[in-house]
Amino acid sequence: MAVRKNTGLSASLEDYLEAILNVADASGMARSRDIAASLDVARPSVTGALKLLAKRGLVNYRPYGYVTLTQSGVARAAKVAKRHDIIKVFLTDILGVDSPTAQKAACKAEHLLGPAIISRMHDFTNFAKKRAHSGENLMDVLRRFAKAKRPKD
Repeated sequence: MAVRKNTGLSASLEDYLEAILNVADASGMARSRDIAASLDVARPSVTGALKLLAKRGLVNYRPYGYVTLTQSGVARAAKVAKRHDIIKVFLTDILGVDSPTAQKAACKAEHLLGPAIISRMHDFTNFAKKRAHSGENLMDVLRRFAKAKRPKD
């Protein structure tokens, strides 16, 4: 299990925090079965992860009850979600990757790419969007260039 140097949390535990945040945002509450469905994992896996996250002070968890993020948990989950969103937007808006593919790739990349790389992706996305507002659409230029470079089937 890969552990992120800066947070001390495994990629899997970061995924649980992000899932709790997303499930709670969507439905107003998070239950272990909803978290399991969101991550496509077995409920016993969720229970184990919730116990670990509770020991670290990141979630409030009681068996058969609702799961809530602590203040520290919200901050950590928000960081993970932000990394995910930056990567997904870069993939869709800059590289023209379809949303479902970008979503899956962002889930994997958010744990592997360091803060410097994600920050640069974010900066480039913002740069390209600002240029588009001033009439110079770098995203379209890049897409045309990439399409021209692809081998013909």
